[in-house]
Amino acid sequence: MKELTPPLRVLIAPDSFKGTLSARQAAAAIAEGWASLRPGDELELVPLADGGEGTLEAISAATPKAVVYELDGITGPDGKPRCAQWLLLPGNIAVVELAQIAGLPYMDELAPLTATTRGVGEVIRSAVEDGAQEVWLALGGSASTDGGLGALRALGAVALDSNGNAVPDGGAGLAMVTSIDLAGLLPIPGGVTLLSDVTAPLTGQDGAAAIFGPQKGATAQQVEMLDQALKSLASMLGFNPDSPGSGAAGGTGYGFMAAYGARIESGADRIAELVQLDHRIRKAHLVITGEGSFDGQSRTGKLVGNVLQRALDAGVESAVIAGRIRADAGTWALGLDQLAGDSQSAMNEPSIWAAAAGKRAAETLGFRESPGPTPASLA
Repeated sequence: MKELTPPLRVLIAPDSFKGTLSARQAAAAIAEGWASLRPGDELELVPLADGGEGTLEAISAATPKAVVYELDGITGPDGKPRCAQWLLLPGNIAVVELAQIAGLPYMDELAPLTATTRGVGEVIRSAVEDGAQEVWLALGGSASTDGGLGALRALGAVALDSNGNAVPDGGAGLAMVTSIDLAGLLPIPGGVTLLSDVTAPLTGQDGAAAIFGPQKGATAQQVEMLDQALKSLASMLGFNPDSPGSGAAGGTGYGFMAAYGARIESGADRIAELVQLDHRIRKAHLVITGEGSFDGQSRTGKLVGNVLQRALDAGVESAVIAGRIRADAGTWALGLDQLAGDSQSAMNEPSIWAAAAGKRAAETLGFRESPGPTPASLA
């Protein structure tokens, strides 16, 4: 019979379960389930993000002196006004999360040809006018494929059609553009850093329209139209459309690379550095990470794979709790759909099933024949 191991240090560091739980909510639910069976363990909750949904929350939680600014009347991806936020970090750095401003969840109906990033530019403008010197723009979860032109227009770019008229927002408007003038762009003294783990180019079979367009509701014909519009954008702005990450967020990566000379960094790595993830992992006996769907891409650049690799490098045991498991995690893994019976049931009550998964993890990993590994920092 297995015996209870000594008190464990468990690091719970998930991504968001997209569309159901924020990373903070997922971590709290998993911890609740674990603690219901092993109340004496030390649980450390570190919600994470990789540049997509939850990035603002993860960076805010990791930065005690961060200040959140609320904005009203920002243009949503559907053109309707909505509320948005940006985060001011020490050093006058503004963090702007595209998913929180122009993300898919804010569309009542998918509109691949008219969805816009204009609100992203409006938030950046507000941040810079309020004194921010540098911008970190988190890319991911976008509803649009407009090459970031909506955001750039809000920052002062002028886009005209062949008759010299301003074009409408969105990918369909982008397809009408014949000239772009960047002379009036709002200066950002410290420049722009893009946080993303997407390496897709702007155009082609691996580009923004082909890979991500269908998720935003684009038909095959619309994907072709959007890809051609992005190719036209590249011909006008002149920046290399094959640059890794230029296809992120419907080509918004490209737009900011071309207009502002933005540099792209791994969102997962930047946030891991901010929260001192490696140090926290080395102190733990067990690391639990997770996301909405663990699949074949999860171990190749996505946040969960990043956490699993860091745990492996540190010699610390790891586990995955996800909405569903669709690939070999290489470690103990459990899907909420397995517990709930199906994906829809799990999505209907995600907190309940995440807590159940945390309890199952404690049952499986907290009771063993011999004590678990001792972190080097505690040896």
